[in-house]
Amino acid sequence: MDMIYNFNSAQLIHAKSAYTTRRISFSAIQSLITGFCQPLSGDLVLARVDEIGQHKRLELADGRKAKLFPGDEVILCYGHRYAPDQFEAEVPPDLRSCHLVAAGGLAGQVIKQNLTIDPPTTLTPLGLLGDSDGKPLNIKKWGLNVESSARKRPLTIAVIGSSMNSGKTTTAAYLIRGLVKAGLTVGAAKVTGTGAGNDPWFMKDAGASIVVDFTDVGFASTYKLPVEDLHLIFEQLMGHIIDTNVDAIIVEVADGIYQDETSYLIESYEFLKSIDGVIFAAGDAVGAVGGVTWLKQHGLPIIGIGGLLTTSPLAIDETRKSVHLPVWDLDDLSHPSILSLIQSSNPIRSSEQIQQSHQPILPQYCQAISKIYNSKAVNGKNS
Repeated sequence: MDMIYNFNSAQLIHAKSAYTTRRISFSAIQSLITGFCQPLSGDLVLARVDEIGQHKRLELADGRKAKLFPGDEVILCYGHRYAPDQFEAEVPPDLRSCHLVAAGGLAGQVIKQNLTIDPPTTLTPLGLLGDSDGKPLNIKKWGLNVESSARKRPLTIAVIGSSMNSGKTTTAAYLIRGLVKAGLTVGAAKVTGTGAGNDPWFMKDAGASIVVDFTDVGFASTYKLPVEDLHLIFEQLMGHIIDTNVDAIIVEVADGIYQDETSYLIESYEFLKSIDGVIFAAGDAVGAVGGVTWLKQHGLPIIGIGGLLTTSPLAIDETRKSVHLPVWDLDDLSHPSILSLIQSSNPIRSSEQIQQSHQPILPQYCQAISKIYNSKAVNGKNS
């Protein structure tokens, strides 16, 4: 049986509130729910830090990495996690002792761990945070609710990778930098993954005028979500950015192409019809070859290769010989000429359905943008 205690949000003044909770209104917190209750992904939990392990800091709502100490009280979200370099974790069935499974603020029960990292930081949940009626509060309550935009979708490039830490976010950020230097207003979205601020902050620092992720529409993590929710996240984030009237959108999809939620999303009609080109981030030539083959088989318009492999000139040579596609390092991506390089690409879609239902706008769009940019430069308006 649940036990509900009246609770004043002022009591949370010393608790460290994580990135995943940054959209919540603390005034809504009026109760603490304990006892035999089953948390759901996205539910807010007040927990005590017991033993410091892998995660020694907690990313706060403002992006600061706060040092954790045993005895700290923290406000997190329950959520599942999939991270081959760290943990696989799931939401526990009750308020038993659990773990901090992501620095962005995810509480879960570790079920698999990479052997190269420390054991997880352990937590004791003190209770779910609830409203005045004693109902658990979930971050979905504060998620954006976006209708499909009536505006025309701008140029949209997806960055997809071979695995976690293959260089996707760095590729996306440097591409944003190059397009901004070419005179475009760029928006960015991270549409899958685990709630954390590092990637959105990086893309914002690169010059994106707006950056959103799945936490903005009320999801702490996308692991184990049904396909319908993945589509909802993608459509709402895209609609929100399109309404800001940007010239281009960069979409990052987390993890690798064999991760379930990633493959479910990028194989879908909803995704394919909304993407004009894909840059594939890989760690080595073998990963690049396998990724390009998979993307072409699934009708995705691959236009270039980037990622961790571009730190090695020899790996670049191997990749170019093997995939016959442009390989763009960080200097290439961050140079304004990336716009013309994208313009000259000729993405091939092998899916007959997508060819019939959606004609890529990339070449025509880039030509139009190039004309605008060149006109600005001639008139001395582009610094």
